[in-house]
Amino acid sequence: MGRRNAGRQRMSGGHVRNTRAMVTSPRCGARTRDGSACRAPAMHGKRRCRMHGGAPRSGAPKGNRNAYRHGMCTPDGRAERHQVKALLEDAWKLLNELR
Repeated sequence: MGRRNAGRQRMSGGHVRNTRAMVTSPRCGARTRDGSACRAPAMHGKRRCRMHGGAPRSGAPKGNRNAYRHGMCTPDGRAERHQVKALLEDAWKLLNELR
């Protein structure tokens, strides 16, 4: 094509199609299976293409309540487990002292 015709494609019938805006659009950049970067154009206002999470309403909503299952990994769940563990350790110490 050459540098002079960059961003232009010759169509059937001699018609020239201007693809300059598409050539200069930002690319997705997500990693593909072979380890190279995705070369699809990123969605408007996003950093990824439609296949890698740039499509409207793709991904988790704000707050991500979809991933909430049981609360074991929340700070409150961890603190509760630490308290229960400390209580059990104290109970075992008391039982061992009474023997």
